[in-house]
Amino acid sequence: MKLVVRVIEARNIPAMDLNGLSDPYVRLQLGKQRFRSKVIKKCLNPYWGDHFCFHVDDLSEELLISVLDEDKYFNDDFIGQVKLPVSRVFDSPDKSLPTSWYPLLPKTNKSKPRDSGEICLHIYLSQNASFKDLATITAASSLPFEYDTDSPTASSVTNRAISEPLDSLLTEDMSDHHPPASASASASASASAPAPVSASASASFDEMLNTMVANHHETDVPTNLPGGVLLDQLYLFTSTQLNALLFSPDSAFPLALIEAQSKTEPHFGQWTLDNGSLKRQNTYITPPSKLLKAVKAFEDQIYLLADGKSFAVFVTIATPDVMYGNTFRVEILYCITPGPELPSGEQSARLVVSWRMNFVQSTMMKGMIENGARQPLKDNFDQFSTALSHHVKPVDLKATASEKDQLLASLQAVEQQSDWKLFVQYFANFTVVSTIIIVVYTLFHIWMAAPSTAQGLEFVGLDLPDSIGEVVVCAVLVLQAKRIFELVARFMQSRTQKGSDHGIKAQGDGWLLTVALIEGSNLAAVDSSGFSDPYVVFTCNGRTRTSSIKFQKLDPQWSEIFEFDAMDDPPSVLEVEVFDFDGPFDEATSLGHAEINFLKANISELSDIWVPLQGKLAQAWQSKLRLRIFLDNSRGGNAIGEYLAKMEEKVGKRINQRSPQTNSAFQKLFCLPAEEFLINDFTCHLKRKMPLQWWTGGEFKEWCVHVWWWESPLDVVSRGDGSPPGGGFIVVAEFNGGGGYEGRLFLSARVIGFHANLFGHKTKFFFLWEDIEDIQVASANLSSMGSPIVVITLRKGKGLDAKHGARNQDEEGRLKFYFHSFVSFTMAHRTIMALWRARSLSPEQKVKIVEEDLETSSLQTEESGTFVGVEDVSLSEVYSSPLSVPVNFLMELFSGGEIELRVMERTGCVDYSCTSWELDKTDVYVRRICYKFDKHVSRYTGEVTSTQQKSVFPDKNSWLIEEVLTLHGVPLGDYFNLHLKYQIEERSKSCFVKVMFGIAWLKSTRHQKKTSKNILSNWQDRLKVMFATVVKEYVKG
Repeated sequence: MKLVVRVIEARNIPAMDLNGLSDPYVRLQLGKQRFRSKVIKKCLNPYWGDHFCFHVDDLSEELLISVLDEDKYFNDDFIGQVKLPVSRVFDSPDKSLPTSWYPLLPKTNKSKPRDSGEICLHIYLSQNASFKDLATITAASSLPFEYDTDSPTASSVTNRAISEPLDSLLTEDMSDHHPPASASASASASASAPAPVSASASASFDEMLNTMVANHHETDVPTNLPGGVLLDQLYLFTSTQLNALLFSPDSAFPLALIEAQSKTEPHFGQWTLDNGSLKRQNTYITPPSKLLKAVKAFEDQIYLLADGKSFAVFVTIATPDVMYGNTFRVEILYCITPGPELPSGEQSARLVVSWRMNFVQSTMMKGMIENGARQPLKDNFDQFSTALSHHVKPVDLKATASEKDQLLASLQAVEQQSDWKLFVQYFANFTVVSTIIIVVYTLFHIWMAAPSTAQGLEFVGLDLPDSIGEVVVCAVLVLQAKRIFELVARFMQSRTQKGSDHGIKAQGDGWLLTVALIEGSNLAAVDSSGFSDPYVVFTCNGRTRTSSIKFQKLDPQWSEIFEFDAMDDPPSVLEVEVFDFDGPFDEATSLGHAEINFLKANISELSDIWVPLQGKLAQAWQSKLRLRIFLDNSRGGNAIGEYLAKMEEKVGKRINQRSPQTNSAFQKLFCLPAEEFLINDFTCHLKRKMPLQWWTGGEFKEWCVHVWWWESPLDVVSRGDGSPPGGGFIVVAEFNGGGGYEGRLFLSARVIGFHANLFGHKTKFFFLWEDIEDIQVASANLSSMGSPIVVITLRKGKGLDAKHGARNQDEEGRLKFYFHSFVSFTMAHRTIMALWRARSLSPEQKVKIVEEDLETSSLQTEESGTFVGVEDVSLSEVYSSPLSVPVNFLMELFSGGEIELRVMERTGCVDYSCTSWELDKTDVYVRRICYKFDKHVSRYTGEVTSTQQKSVFPDKNSWLIEEVLTLHGVPLGDYFNLHLKYQIEERSKSCFVKVMFGIAWLKSTRHQKKTSKNILSNWQDRLKVMFATVVKEYVKG
């Protein structure tokens, strides 16, 4: 009998590390059997999805599940545990404990009670172990960086559409178990495996599939696996028929495929319905190749999605008999979706097959295995495509018009209104008719009236009005003539604008934006006639397209197509504004405007959308436009590489293209579309005002208010901007100096985003490059820990979604963001400026900035792992000496304690202050220092800000301290940075110190040699005094 334990996830794990996070893992023990899960780094809501299998000999044994925090240099910290007797599982219905949350308890009842979080487990007993009990199927491959999402149950950045159904599989750590190598063993294991649902064995495939469809929840079609697409083809079949052809037990295609690929001894398992998902296991013998003999393959299939129209089947293939076969699994994803309707009216289905290599154990042969599997897989699916074409007719994608072409073709077929109909519609109104009647009446009057004699001030040729009535009539005639003239002028001007940019084809290669303007609804009436003459202006990346004018319409029908010339950069925003045409000499009246953000809208949803217009008139009339928007990239996969190459020239440093997994995680973090790609990311601090806090007897929570006055715990007399729910008393705290969060700044082609997770408080926002009005660099100060500050100012009314991350808002309503403490400030600033200039500046502004730029030193990148680019600075030895003090005492010089303060005071440092050491990455700690020079050291009494990085050598008692200093308030202080490297090695009851020194010149000056000599001499004396003082302090005490 076997006990299968599924460790799913945990939530609300307490922070055990100084960074406010934990590195949790799970340890399981039953008798003498022990297992351990993988470690989830820096996470308070970890997701494991691991399975473990124990042999059960005694039902009185107790299963112990402990959660611990991994610590590299000390004993792992205990978080909590769960104890479950095996007899409890045996006595439960179906010998299974359903998936449940268990509280993590202390080791003993005497321990101080505390909230240690909860762990989600699924435990059951199995009589025999099938292959499924021994196969490892990981939900998704790990990503280069991980982030906690806002939901505790969604802590993984992997695709949950894949991971959730896969969690129902029985998986184990392959380091302890592996599939049986022999065919007989696997056959017996498969035969003895119990069906997850007893009724499913007798049910037909169609019935089980219909059951899965009936229980379907809204789930998106899984994204393609990162290994690449093996097949993407349309077939003259419905998606349901294609799914049955590929996976139904009654289909003849699987056997035909086995024969086409020369495989032997096929065995297709029965489909079973388990936890709402269909699954089965197949086995076969692969054909021998030049390098490999024929081996047995085990194939697990599981339905991730079945909603009646779309289907997704995830397949895991294991070949344990090949070399390193226990270390990897080949994973294949079949996605079947409805295709476009063909011109003949027939339905089509689209089949997309993608793959990846999942390594369940680490191996040095990873690259060789993955590269070796890629070509055979492509060959297999070429055979698959050929065999499938014998059963169902493929559809030529080129011969079938795309959805975009079909929609646009229907618009082009709409007949435009003739000039004669337009003339009748425009001039058939009361103003024109009344003017004609008055003119005809006046002409008849002139023809019938006799000439009058000159009188008053009249003379021959000048006939003046003889009464007030005649003056009024003349005025009316003049006004009517003026109105008719304006009507004719507007008509002639608008007639020349008829059609405007409609039908103009886009030029070039790149990002092609196509906008189809269909119609408008409920546009505001601004003319005296009760109608308007609307036309629409589209603006994107500085380019505009204008529609034709629709005369005297409130619900105009345009049916016009506008194409924007190819853009090198993907567009961020499409601005739409509707105007009323008032003639060539008058300013057009805005009837409403809208902004379509391509980063917040799914491009597929824009293929047919009603856009509500903003503005006083538009909102009063509830105006809206119907648009169809298409965005395509004609450059294909080379677009990202070309864009990065262009940015490299501006940044001055190579930019590596990120992996698909990294880009996918970045997109999910900020909910960005699939075409957005990450360019670079930097660790930094976000400086902002600390929010006020409130407390009602429980935990502290953030509340954006200023003052509350309470009369009683249940009665609020008055409040500021808001009040917390419930009663209690308030503790208000505000830091006028501001606070901030350490996180990562992400830079992509269209956005700049920031993400931080400080003690469980998540800060996440992004804004567009086009929203930035100005970027400045503020000088370093104490609050920024000696680091220059990048100040980003947004345009008025922009970036409101990111307001919670702004430092302040100026009098004009512009948001300001402060970023500082970059590991490599020069690299970060240069990249930010290059991307901003490429996206938002006009050509004139770019020329002006280029003329003002000064030459800067070569750039360093934090990706290389070297602290602040020290390896690019020439360092020379300035001090080396054995010291008769132990290493631990000498390290007090870098601890921030009393010894450090006394030593620094002795070397001429005034107002010395430092931060505590913070873990930056594995085995690396960082702190910041600020002080002033005593007037005896420098008559300028300048200020010094520095950043120190501490790391330990492998022998655990030798240290490397690297430091970068910036001098402020001294001549030429902004021309250079000072770099020091302290190497402290342990000797017998003593230590050896070696100091390297270098100067990184940021700007050239003719005083460079003289300044370098002066600094070097001063620093050598300072180091001697510093270490001599340390020895004296040790002798004293």
